[in-house]
Amino acid sequence: MKNVVVAQSGGPTAVINASLLGVLEACRDYPTSFGRIYAAHHGIEGVLQEELLDLSAQDDEELQLLRTTPAAGAIGTCRYKVSPEQIEDLERIIEVFRAHAIGTFFYIGGNDSMDTAQKVSELAQKRGLDLVCVGVPKTIDNDLGDQERKLIDHTPGYGSTARYWAYMIQNSNEENRGSSPSDPVLVVQAMGRRIGFIPAAARLADPEREMPLQIYLPEAALGLPELAENVTQELGRSGRVIVVVSEGLHVGNLGTKKDAFGHIEFSSSQIPLAQVVVNYLNNRGLPARGVARGQIPGTDQRNSIIYASTVDLEEAYRVGQQAVKIALADGTGYMATIVREPGPAYTISCDKASLAEMANSERSFPKEWIALNRIDVTDDFLAYVRPLIGEDWPRVPLKRGLQRFSRLKPIFADKACKPFIPQAYRKERRQP
Repeated sequence: MKNVVVAQSGGPTAVINASLLGVLEACRDYPTSFGRIYAAHHGIEGVLQEELLDLSAQDDEELQLLRTTPAAGAIGTCRYKVSPEQIEDLERIIEVFRAHAIGTFFYIGGNDSMDTAQKVSELAQKRGLDLVCVGVPKTIDNDLGDQERKLIDHTPGYGSTARYWAYMIQNSNEENRGSSPSDPVLVVQAMGRRIGFIPAAARLADPEREMPLQIYLPEAALGLPELAENVTQELGRSGRVIVVVSEGLHVGNLGTKKDAFGHIEFSSSQIPLAQVVVNYLNNRGLPARGVARGQIPGTDQRNSIIYASTVDLEEAYRVGQQAVKIALADGTGYMATIVREPGPAYTISCDKASLAEMANSERSFPKEWIALNRIDVTDDFLAYVRPLIGEDWPRVPLKRGLQRFSRLKPIFADKACKPFIPQAYRKERRQP
């Protein structure tokens, strides 16, 4: 019987802790197979710095609250890249796991996290450490996995963000309807980097296409001139228009920064994309009275539990449970997956895919789901995404009118290794 480490990496989601709870409770179902359960504080960084939060020592009430606690505040996340050349980092992970008798490592995250889990699994085998590494999928972008969606249909986190956009566009439409004489154009910026699944979900707000709604996906490859012309035409028809733009739309240099994995962090760019679009439209001039106005929801898209999909919450929990089953039955080198079953009714099963297949995978929004006019999505996409947002509101506990989130006690495993500075931190310190 060996101990367990579970960790989270990358951007959070509204349902990420449901997966954490799924792992935790499934491990508890096998007390003769798993010992103490630790959470690495702030992902793989917590392993490197030997900061292992003892989940086995927590109050059950706080653990149960993880189901409806959004984002990563409970155990923390990180964007730390463990590169192949960072040998000391990799060896340190093995050292910490060996010192704390860790036999299973669950990593909740996206494609980069699966790459890290794969590296750790391979090195453990080389070093003779009996370690099982299993991935748990997570990303609001829905870009993890194969393009055909056979290995994994969708990722936990996406359904809740899609639901957020359905409701947000409904609300925005009410705003635009009322204020169109002075603000006829509303430009709304969606997350998703260069992948269009999130902005595409805006169509859920208007499946009958009654709103003057235009959606600009990176995969449609439209620029500002085409956008402005489309807006002009819609203003002529409707007198108003709602423009949903992906943050990855190609509009020139935004002064963006990149994270450790080389991904552009649009939310930290010097010039928000929505503002670029608003400025372009206003400087060009609108064929209507009033001006274009912009709105950027930001990280609210991925941390609002009140907008979370009940379907997404349940599926996130199930893939956490599935990861434990994989660890017991199949061993190291896999990630839990969601497979959509054929048939008219929406049903799923949980399966597995190899970490090697998932590591650094990145699928784009299918071109066959982009409408012919390139500013909308097809009904086939709506049929794909509609079941993911559920039918009801999540039940979020309240205390004195405020949301009651999980608050774990800072009980950590005693340190058994020497202090260690992660290699990437040393590079930062050397910079002037």
